[in-house]
Amino acid sequence: MAKKRPSAGLTNLERFGGTIFFVFYLLLLPLAAEPARHLAGELLGRRISGELYGAVYYYGLFAVTAILFHHLLGTSTRRFLDDPGLTLKTAAVGLVAHYGLCELAARLGRIFVDRSGNLNDSAISARTGSAPHMTLLILVFLAPFVEETLFRGLVFGGLKERSRLLAYAASCALFALVHVWQFAVAGRDPAYFLWMAQYLIPGLVLTWAYEHSGTLWASFGLHAGVNALSALAERI
Repeated sequence: MAKKRPSAGLTNLERFGGTIFFVFYLLLLPLAAEPARHLAGELLGRRISGELYGAVYYYGLFAVTAILFHHLLGTSTRRFLDDPGLTLKTAAVGLVAHYGLCELAARLGRIFVDRSGNLNDSAISARTGSAPHMTLLILVFLAPFVEETLFRGLVFGGLKERSRLLAYAASCALFALVHVWQFAVAGRDPAYFLWMAQYLIPGLVLTWAYEHSGTLWASFGLHAGVNALSALAERI
């Protein structure tokens, strides 16, 4: 078995600037997205579709993430190039583990049977139907890049030095939270936070992939693969 490799380190600037960016990404940007879209439409004198705005939104997040975490991403890329086989094997094992654990959780807890109640999944399905190419670009490339850099590179990588258990817990919990909290707030339904359970297993497997391989490209590839297969399943 390949020896576990240490995760790429963060510079002080990445820790400080990344934390500020992460707070905006997690708590403020989801609430500001719709008002910003309407304001942009008024300034341009035309209606901006949600799909187009979503692509612009994620391109912006991608650019900020790439610039802000250039050292972390550079180190991750060098580690990937040093041993691409480990990265690919880690992503493959993670893919099998993801679907196996999710199926086990579904059978034991019957948590995921009625997926129609998940508003995040419903929103993605609607966008895939109305703008498939743009939505797939977001799901398979832009969103995994941003989320893996933040939740695995920043949160897990930044906390692992203090406590590995805390790093896993924070990375998985915040990853789950970002997918549900705005729907719970918008619907004024605290019970909707229970849908966080659906994202804990993916968060755990993605975090393991990053820690095991030592490069974000393993968790990025795994995240992109899961999203691509999910989108394909929606279209079949």
